[in-house]
Amino acid sequence: MPSTSIKLDSALIEIARFYASAAHRSTPKQIEHWATLGRIAEQNPELSYDFILGLLQARAQLKVGDASEYAFQ
Repeated sequence: MPSTSIKLDSALIEIARFYASAAHRSTPKQIEHWATLGRIAEQNPELSYDFILGLLQARAQLKVGDASEYAFQ
């Protein structure tokens, strides 16, 4: 997907830079992460933040092939 330049508030960029550093992401990737979380939350207001984050983590695990079938007991 091609990138697009947009103007963002400098305070938002500074906050994103802080969170990005803590999460080992680039600042643009942190803003993309927040946008993804926000989009999912708006489309699914009944889901908690922790549940949404778990879904994103599970999707990332599948993407890198780190998944196995769950065995119910």
